[in-house]
Amino acid sequence: QVQLVESGGGLVQAGGSLRLSCAASGRTFNEYAMGWFRQPPGKDREFVAAIDWSGSSTDYADSVKGRFAISRDNAKSTVYLQMNSLKAEDTAVYYCAAARVPYTPPARSGYRYWGQGTQVTVSS
Repeated sequence: QVQLVESGGGLVQAGGSLRLSCAASGRTFNEYAMGWFRQPPGKDREFVAAIDWSGSSTDYADSVKGRFAISRDNAKSTVYLQMNSLKAEDTAVYYCAAARVPYTPPARSGYRYWGQGTQVTVSS
């Protein structure tokens, strides 16, 4: 069982930056791949980024490549999403998710545990 709590969302102007954090409970955080997803208003939840258990492998949606960076600190049981050069279309509720697999799942179905989400609003 893993419980995930996101933080760091808020209101930011276009071109600005935010860093999201996701704190995980449990002692086996380093056995889980972690992902970030987002759900824009009126749309489906979509993949943003993922990182494997060691932090050595990452994957990104094309829409955020070069602007977002996912990282993790296994000692703190926390995964981060650094978001730079934010655009209005990045506005969404952002969710972190955990999957006990040795790769980086790009689909919602690959993840078993989810956080409650944090709102990110980018004003243009």
